[in-house]
Amino acid sequence: MILMNDFQKEYKFHKKVVDTAVKRVLKSGWYILGKEVENFEELFAKYIGTKYCVGVANGLEALQIALMALGIGEGDEVITVSNSAVATALAITNTGAKAVFVDIDEYYHMDPDNLKIAINTKTKAIIPVHLFGQIVNTEKITNIANENSVAVIEDACQSHGASFKNKRAGSFGLLAGHSFYPTKNLGAYGDGGAITTDSRELYQKCKMIRNYGQKTRYVHEIKGINSRLDEIHAAILSEKISTLDKLVEKRNEIVKIYLQKLKNINQINLPKIRQNGLHSFHLFVIQAENRNELMDFLKSNGVESQIHYPIPIHKQKCYPEYNYISLLKTEKVADNILSLPVHPFLKNEEVEKICEVIKSFYMRKNE
Repeated sequence: MILMNDFQKEYKFHKKVVDTAVKRVLKSGWYILGKEVENFEELFAKYIGTKYCVGVANGLEALQIALMALGIGEGDEVITVSNSAVATALAITNTGAKAVFVDIDEYYHMDPDNLKIAINTKTKAIIPVHLFGQIVNTEKITNIANENSVAVIEDACQSHGASFKNKRAGSFGLLAGHSFYPTKNLGAYGDGGAITTDSRELYQKCKMIRNYGQKTRYVHEIKGINSRLDEIHAAILSEKISTLDKLVEKRNEIVKIYLQKLKNINQINLPKIRQNGLHSFHLFVIQAENRNELMDFLKSNGVESQIHYPIPIHKQKCYPEYNYISLLKTEKVADNILSLPVHPFLKNEEVEKICEVIKSFYMRKNE
């Protein structure tokens, strides 16, 4: 079976440094908020190109803490998109603020024109999502935000390794949230997350919020939560970050095969790539006719595929207050998108097999 993510191969690739890192932490006897977390925060901030990084428990809470640090809550509105993991919206509503969803552009990202229309006096932040590993139209979005004195918090949970004009995802907004869920380009072996920022004030506030609102132990200056990146995962991530760019390069090599082999299939729309940007291809997402049948056919031929995401957030049962909203592009995309394997441990012949299976499916449909 060709898997969407092959964690066994991934571990084998990193085994030596990961095993050493885990043993180092276990021998130290210090497991929460110690030198390993501090070291990773320094490395990750340097990689992203920001002054500060705060390690937290997961990507959802990275975004939530960023909102909390800005004092966003009841009565405020935060604009985002609906074609994302539900965590993006949960981060907003968990603060008591209202999520406002806008439709997308041809890159599956927040459409700046729709953003302009949605901004009002209640808008306190914008959370654009660098979906699938590609950076949003940051220039237009940040200009709109600045014109309206609204904060930009990047959802960079899927974009490790992506850049636009040589500037990394996670360095454009006032704050950014990152996820180290195992499937991510930079993944831990469990949950993990981080916040990046250039603001010392917000950095210090985020550090307090992640640790019960305390700066000094048992002295709680503000209301916080428990959201701490642990020492073991920090140590693992510190080792894995050194190969991130190399593995993103491999993802792009795989994508070149897909683009070449699938370009003449009329029933497929291939992903568009922004000029002046490096797409890190956390996911390789096509739009396909007869999508569900194609999924079944791929599976019967030993190829795993997934949908990211089959139900937009505004149509989820947990958000009935949004179910009446119509976002035409978002809803159309959800009916047709399909994610194909693109992890960096695929062999070229496996990618070519996937392409041949897809070609075979549509040839049969045309007979």
